Amino acid sequence: MLFPQTYISELKDKIEIANNIVLISHFNPDGDTIGAVSSLYHYLKLKNKSSKVIIPNEFPNFLDFVMTDVSYIIASKNNNEARNLIDQADLIICLDFNAFHRAGDFIKDILLSSSKPKVLIDHHLEPEIKNFDLVFSKINVSSTSELLYEVLSLIEEKPFLTKDIAQGIYVGICTDTGSFSFSCNHRRTYEVVAELVDNGVDVEYVHQEVYNTYSENRLRLLGFCLSERLTVFHKQKAAMIYLSKEDLKRFNYQIGDCEGIVNFCLSIKGIEFGVLVTERFDRIRISLRSKLDFDVNQFARKYWNGGGHQKAAGGHSFESLEWVLEKLTEQIKNSCKE
Repeated sequence: MLFPQTYISELKDKIEIANNIVLISHFNPDGDTIGAVSSLYHYLKLKNKSSKVIIPNEFPNFLDFVMTDVSYIIASKNNNEARNLIDQADLIICLDFNAFHRAGDFIKDILLSSSKPKVLIDHHLEPEIKNFDLVFSKINVSSTSELLYEVLSLIEEKPFLTKDIAQGIYVGICTDTGSFSFSCNHRRTYEVVAELVDNGVDVEYVHQEVYNTYSENRLRLLGFCLSERLTVFHKQKAAMIYLSKEDLKRFNYQIGDCEGIVNFCLSIKGIEFGVLVTERFDRIRISLRSKLDFDVNQFARKYWNGGGHQKAAGGHSFESLEWVLEKLTEQIKNSCKE
């Protein structure tokens, strides 16, 4: 069993006695956190539980389809409502982040001051266990959505998958593995996916929504990244792409338009470490990806106030774009030897 039966029983009891349950995603939401909150929302609805999803800031519009029938708010637009929901909750479940700060400063402060029971379901390294009453943490699963499937399977003694629950879980697995191109070398992942398909997931439809709904501006932005903003460090087997605020404005940037761009660095033969740097209105965001044994989680923690997984991580800086690019160039030359 993945978790002790006492953990499963405790979670089941907490859900049963709770009247108001709040589900929280991480800041800058991706497909895994959105898929997980959507699935758990539909599961709780199946159990006749009242729940609400809090998403710290806007999520990519290519994920709209998985949130169509979900009751949610965007905290950055509804601060007071987010605070009230957490204050009135009987149970708080955090999905796909392992520390309060990953939900953004505003949500972090509310969670730190809240005495309500908090449950963590997550697959990232080094969870801040002390801040949660109950922790379901496994790093050797493809995604938090796959882990959620396992947790719900342990709670339920009978089939629990509806099409909506299955679709959210599939979206999380699909996006967090880059459409099954990394972090999915375990047989169990495919067994779970088979169960999801058997319970109504339309794989072709999900793929179309997630990967084939680019706006013209997003596609032109990608072309610009590859032709004008790509630097390759051949000796260090690394590549870096950057985008300034002016670049983003030029292509009418929308939330999610940079999703997946960093992976193009790794599509170059011989490149094992990829970086995407984007200048936002309040900070510089740094996305890191790797092949083989280079640990971008440690790189992000050491240099860029971040973290994540061994092969996919992120960080940030409040310095200028020029300073960040200079430092990254230096770090790549020092960390990625021939």
